Amino acid sequence: MADGRDDSQAGHTGLDLVETREIFERSTDFTVGLEEEFAIVDPETLELQNRFEELYAACRRDEDLAVSAAGELIASEIEIRSGRGESFAEAARMQQEHRARLFALADSMGLALAATGTHPWADYLDQQIIDTPHYRRLQEELGWVAQRNNTWSLHVHVGIRGADRAIAVCDWMRELLPPLLAASANSPFLDRRDAGLHSVRTEIFTRTFPRCGVHEPFETWDDYAGFVDRLSATGTIVEAAQLWWSVRPHHRFGTVEVRICDAQTRGEESLDLAALITACVVQTAIDYDEHGYEGAGRPLRQREIEENLWRAIRHGLDGEMLDFRRGGTIPTRRVLEELIEWSAPARKQLALEPSIPEANGAQRALAAVAGGASIEDVFREGVAETRRTYAPGGVVG
Repeated sequence: MADGRDDSQAGHTGLDLVETREIFERSTDFTVGLEEEFAIVDPETLELQNRFEELYAACRRDEDLAVSAAGELIASEIEIRSGRGESFAEAARMQQEHRARLFALADSMGLALAATGTHPWADYLDQQIIDTPHYRRLQEELGWVAQRNNTWSLHVHVGIRGADRAIAVCDWMRELLPPLLAASANSPFLDRRDAGLHSVRTEIFTRTFPRCGVHEPFETWDDYAGFVDRLSATGTIVEAAQLWWSVRPHHRFGTVEVRICDAQTRGEESLDLAALITACVVQTAIDYDEHGYEGAGRPLRQREIEENLWRAIRHGLDGEMLDFRRGGTIPTRRVLEELIEWSAPARKQLALEPSIPEANGAQRALAAVAGGASIEDVFREGVAETRRTYAPGGVVG
């Protein structure tokens, strides 16, 4: 969904590009931050509940959640953030603690939390926008686009030192977005129907929000800053959070943020996916350091990446990707296996061993329906599975 940080209210618009460049020059390599979004639902009916304000108020009274919980445009959603981890392991540990505390609060309030890319039947017209000046402005500027976007995702931040280096990493990460999305695909249902897509969330968000999806390569910080300055000078954007690209340099944190993935129903799969994303960002930085911007040729063009992005949206892990460098097609699962092989140096450095599930969320859900389960049955079991796996020791107070 839209970036939940109301930086404009805190006085941090992120549009001073000189200051932002300095943030990246001072950034620490390979720190990690995790962000997970959850739908707030009634545990019996499974309907979305517009109770963010109540749940957030309870979070504000919890020492840990006070700084990790956030809003994300609609009142039936809450996000938790790990905060900055000096390693992936530290970020994962902090996030697991935040998960347990958030689920405990939700449980005490008679609420459940769901982790899928879309709600299988909720009507977007029933959703309420969080009542703050920041979100009222977004609603006014985006209209139907803001109202329609009841989707949930996983974001991963990786610290990258150096402004030009961060732009290079974003440029090269672009072509990894389709297989990462395919691995995460977890939103096959909408309007109580099989949408015919493995990630209808991506179609809703990436295809409707402005400045979203995959940007063209920028190559240098100066080219990137020049474009953002033009948007700012013309009043097109008033804060950096309005740059909703699926991979982007985060102006306040000095990180590369990957934002392409569906929310994951199983807590362990969310961390596994985040570990793979982290390894890919770090390996991209390692390759840039060793071989320069064009060490492996030029980054793929946007139209080439878009072809594979559609394949990920439509078929997820069941499909194939176009191999624009070697020609032909390759099974998407094999593309992911090659990413794991390629990222071996980064994984060794970071002590990461991510794996690809035998079946991801979309595949499991579609298989269950094909076996006779109803979409409601699948979602109900998914909500229960989320509670079991995001707080495996039981919710804690």
